Amino acid sequence: MSRTPQPTRMSALAVVCTLAAGAALAVPGVAFADDRRPRTDEVQETLDHLVEVDGVPAALATVTDHRGRDRNRVAGVGNLATGGRVPVDGQVRIGSNTKTFVATTVLLLVGDGLVELDAPVETYLPGLVRGPVDGHDITVRDLLQHTSGIGSYTNGPPFITDGAVTLTALKDWYVEPHELLALGLAQPATPPGAWSYSNTNYLLAGLLVQKVTQRPLGDVVTDRIIEPLGLRDTYVPGRGERAIRGDHPLGYHAEPAGSALFEHTDIDPASSWGAGDIVSTPGDLTTFFRALLGGEILQPAELEQMKATVPMDLPGIPEGWRYGLGLQSTELSCGELAWGHGGIIPGYQTDGGVSEDGSRGVTVATTTMHAMLPAEASADVTARISELVDTVLCS
Repeated sequence: MSRTPQPTRMSALAVVCTLAAGAALAVPGVAFADDRRPRTDEVQETLDHLVEVDGVPAALATVTDHRGRDRNRVAGVGNLATGGRVPVDGQVRIGSNTKTFVATTVLLLVGDGLVELDAPVETYLPGLVRGPVDGHDITVRDLLQHTSGIGSYTNGPPFITDGAVTLTALKDWYVEPHELLALGLAQPATPPGAWSYSNTNYLLAGLLVQKVTQRPLGDVVTDRIIEPLGLRDTYVPGRGERAIRGDHPLGYHAEPAGSALFEHTDIDPASSWGAGDIVSTPGDLTTFFRALLGGEILQPAELEQMKATVPMDLPGIPEGWRYGLGLQSTELSCGELAWGHGGIIPGYQTDGGVSEDGSRGVTVATTTMHAMLPAEASADVTARISELVDTVLCS
């Protein structure tokens, strides 16, 4: 079946978040299947192209077919300096996929009767949201759906300075959520009720979880989602935890745009917190989204609310992209929908999707943000991954 490639979901969110960088580095393509022997298939061919043609240091993928069978593939090298291998289903930072974990946690609290989606944020976080947007005027749903009008804390200093991305300086920056919240509340508001992606929304969602449960956000996400699903290679980093715990490929970044890649694996993820700090693997991430869409985590009423979407109506985002409560849908060539999220963080990017019933899924991780590549390579990467998602879910 002929398919027209479309941008992957996080390529648009990268534009919206204005986290753009650019660089290219040709590296040797070394591809291994699960048994460590070279094997050619459509997934492998895609990963090989990302490495050999587009200049991604390493690419990892997990595909689950309609029979529930997993295939893990890798390409490239896990360490540009040594040429070390890419660990099969290795751990990566999953960026804004974290938002789906947090939104799911909030919806579990809704199912428990502890949170109401359409209650004002002021109900749970009294006095906290003041400025261009007031906590009396926005709901919990607005936070999860990005319709609160609160600006993103990543839209200004220290993340962007004089129009240039300045993320390298934040590598070892430990910051408390309330400090990030102050940055977000100082940003100009967007039109009330209109969709506008804001990392500040998920700072507030995380603080809401902590206020309602009286427990750290990471503990609640772990207890309610990670451990029940048996996601053994997924975790929420502890305070000040910079290294990735398990077997992982190194991450690479470039700054300013167009400069050479440099190793950027160990970072303090505090500046991402509930908006993007979780570490996982392509396999665990696929399992999570399949379980979520398959009805294994939320009750039907809460899952239905999560899948109630609004248009992602901003310049540069393709028509048909829609956002629910920490969950995005995009149209496939076969007439079905792909569900998921996606994530970027310096050093890594994760894209993919699962079918409506959760029976099929695919996650692709790269060891650099696509926006760091030259424009033509970046466009090719996003289109190629999108085509793979379409192929897997329409099979």
